[in-house]
Amino acid sequence: QVQLAESGGGSVQPGGSLTLSCTASEDEFSFSAMGWYRQAPGKQRESVAIVITGGTTTYLDAVKGRFTISRENGKNTVYLQMNNLKPEDTAIYYCNLRGLGIVQYEYWGPGTQVTVSS
Repeated sequence: QVQLAESGGGSVQPGGSLTLSCTASEDEFSFSAMGWYRQAPGKQRESVAIVITGGTTTYLDAVKGRFTISRENGKNTVYLQMNNLKPEDTAIYYCNLRGLGIVQYEYWGPGTQVTVSS
């Protein structure tokens, strides 16, 4: 079973920055996607940013231009650089790993809190 270790959450003022990281316990994957989802109180979980094998990325419209996702394939690690944070970014952020090859699977990290307030 794959485990995802997350770090980098915390509290910042509006306009501040945070970098989240997530590392998978396994060192080899099939064709896969790694990304970050978030869920705020009273709202549905939403996809924030995803990067697939090969480097293709997708972003939630609300974070485009502010967040950047990157993946270190050799280390099975994904980062989310979050700049110009806004109060509406406050949520629990979850790392996600999804298999896209012959064997399909999905794993989730435990979640890390991001709070943006003055």
